[in-house]
Amino acid sequence: MTDPLRDAVPVTAGRLAALVGEPSTRPAYAALAAAIRTLAVDGRLPPQVRLPSERELAVALGLSRTTVTRAYAELTAAGWAHPRVGSGTFLALPGRREVLPGALVPQAGVALDLTAAAATCVPGTQALVERAVARLPALLRGPGYEPVGLPALRAAIAARYAARGLPTDPDQLVVTSGALAGIALVARTVLRRGDRALVENPTYPSAVGALRATGARLLPVPVGPRDGLDLDVALAALRAARPRLAYLVPDHHNPTGHVLPDGSRAALAAGIAAVGGTALVDESLAELVLDAAHDGELPAPFAAHLPGAYSVGSLSKPLWGGVRVGWVRCPTAQVAALQAARLTLDLGASALDQLIGTDFLEAELLAGDGPGPLLTARLAGLRTLRDGWLAALAAHAPGWAARTPRGGLALWVGLPDPVGPELAEAALRRGVALAAGPRFTSDGSARDRIRLPLTADVADPAATVRLLVEAYAEVVAGGAAGAAGGEGRGAGAPAQAPPLIA
Repeated sequence: MTDPLRDAVPVTAGRLAALVGEPSTRPAYAALAAAIRTLAVDGRLPPQVRLPSERELAVALGLSRTTVTRAYAELTAAGWAHPRVGSGTFLALPGRREVLPGALVPQAGVALDLTAAAATCVPGTQALVERAVARLPALLRGPGYEPVGLPALRAAIAARYAARGLPTDPDQLVVTSGALAGIALVARTVLRRGDRALVENPTYPSAVGALRATGARLLPVPVGPRDGLDLDVALAALRAARPRLAYLVPDHHNPTGHVLPDGSRAALAAGIAAVGGTALVDESLAELVLDAAHDGELPAPFAAHLPGAYSVGSLSKPLWGGVRVGWVRCPTAQVAALQAARLTLDLGASALDQLIGTDFLEAELLAGDGPGPLLTARLAGLRTLRDGWLAALAAHAPGWAARTPRGGLALWVGLPDPVGPELAEAALRRGVALAAGPRFTSDGSARDRIRLPLTADVADPAATVRLLVEAYAEVVAGGAAGAAGGEGRGAGAPAQAPPLIA
């Protein structure tokens, strides 16, 4: 049987001391135990992380060893920690309902579906399809199979990368049936059973499933609610575990919307290269820039700092999910291996979809200085619902934390208590399907989070938020917060999240 603690990455005494700070209440052991519980509930300390030794933490905090020993004993007695002779003390989340990550697909039989962040097509898409159909006869004399993709499409994708600051040869590209197909293809090519794969936590649930399907052991690195990936923690995890692959979403991270700064990209790329790993970079949300005027353009693609990276893109999010066109950009030397693995899965993407994708890229992303009319309409719709959600949350759920995302397809909303799965159940009883935070993690954390999509057909965001607040009040009144290990924050009080940790 696999030992889940075998690959646990420790948190250093200095790092934990910086997060905990000086005890704000007395007795000090109780304050220390409470601070560690809060870090665990908010996902900054992932389950199974190895805590520093009592002596090391006592020195780092300037406390007596007896105080730290008593804090660890309190955590252990309540099920928040598990000591192991000769190995140390490991964190846990007691009484947690298991909410396994998995594909978030549209739900049937509900009044309102807030699970999948997938949009309908915008006006004008039919004309795009009709133009592609008119070009289809030119392909009918051929076999219809293009294992690496139509030359015109690969040329358009390469041109788009060049426009974003990453010169690309069309021969570096393999066209797939969507981004997930690309992720699964790279995982199948690079990983072997037992390999370690670093993943952001939270992240795209289907990618977690694709990585696990290879038999890889996942190494979660938390993404915070404010600042995105903690670079120090990520670099420490790379050095400690030396993963073969790192799955990253640097552009409008799913689900938080964070954009990884250029300097952090360079440092993280260097850290991956130093341990002989590679990066699998998901760029399927890169074109969904909602606030470029405020923050400037996106940094250059991650592969500009790590030439050996595999970059995955897709047209499903900027155009429409029914157009199954994705791609993998990789070093030219890796194309043959990628193609060989791909031929064990399928023989090529739909020719018609590739024609549609070529037209979309040429007309919407390569023809002028800004997005074309279809993408402009897509971004306007996302921006409208984003602003509607934010206004409704501010008016009716002021204690819920929602950062304005610069781009992407969702809001990552913080709850005052760690009851996201219970809230999802209560909302479903009211006809609303909701995705709770643990659905986006590889370890069941982020219980104090829900995701609200910017693509849903929501006529009245305020009414929906009021319904969710009502469901939340029912959950808290029923004692779910206490059962989940909450620290007793009231429904109207904003969550006071500590800094990021892993």
